[in-house]
Amino acid sequence: MDVVRVKDLVKNFGRIKALRGISFSVYEGEIFGLIGPNGAGKTTTMRILATLIKPTAGEAYVFGLNVIENSEKIRSLIAYLPEDAEPYVRLTGYENLLYFAKIIAGNEEEAKSMADLGAEIANLGSELYRKAGTYSKGMKRRLLVARTLMLRPKLAILDEPTSGLDVFAALDVREIIREYTKKYQTTIIISSHNMLEVEHLCTRVALISSGKIVAIGSPKDIIEKTNSHNLEEAFVKLVRSKP
Repeated sequence: MDVVRVKDLVKNFGRIKALRGISFSVYEGEIFGLIGPNGAGKTTTMRILATLIKPTAGEAYVFGLNVIENSEKIRSLIAYLPEDAEPYVRLTGYENLLYFAKIIAGNEEEAKSMADLGAEIANLGSELYRKAGTYSKGMKRRLLVARTLMLRPKLAILDEPTSGLDVFAALDVREIIREYTKKYQTTIIISSHNMLEVEHLCTRVALISSGKIVAIGSPKDIIEKTNSHNLEEAFVKLVRSKP
């Protein structure tokens, strides 16, 4: 069974057509990328899969469950990190992890175990016990990614997890995602407008432009089929070839 199956998905915000009938599937254990420029429809797609907004038309299923009819069940199986998420700046990094763990966990012991896993994933060392308000953007993002993954979701949805980070901070976050997927076999969907950085991270990608998917496949296959040097060049060629 596909972890995610999307068919002819449409989303309109008034006169704005955010999604224009996209279709794709995500398979178990892969890192699937929704790749495209800002405003392409990536965040809208993720919010629909996270059951935060409803589609205008079409179908979306997560673990075989309809996102409209089974939203509560789906939320128990996934974890979602919005692009604009922020930690509580008056709490330390660890206190942030423990606070959210207590919301999800059934008891104190389980919450402590969950927060400790988050601490391991974030790998911030002694910085984890400083207030999050003193963190750099890269440190905050590592903490937030860890906060999402410590829940051990069957599906993690990460919206622009490296947005605004410098090269080294982005590399740290990508490594966290890669190692976590390898260790726990969790399925992950990430979005990014930086096509070069996900080229070696994602198993498969869907390239999105103006609410339409222009290509789906492994980065290597898309690059080879378009006779390009990298995914960014392939994307430009594909968009320009569309009528």
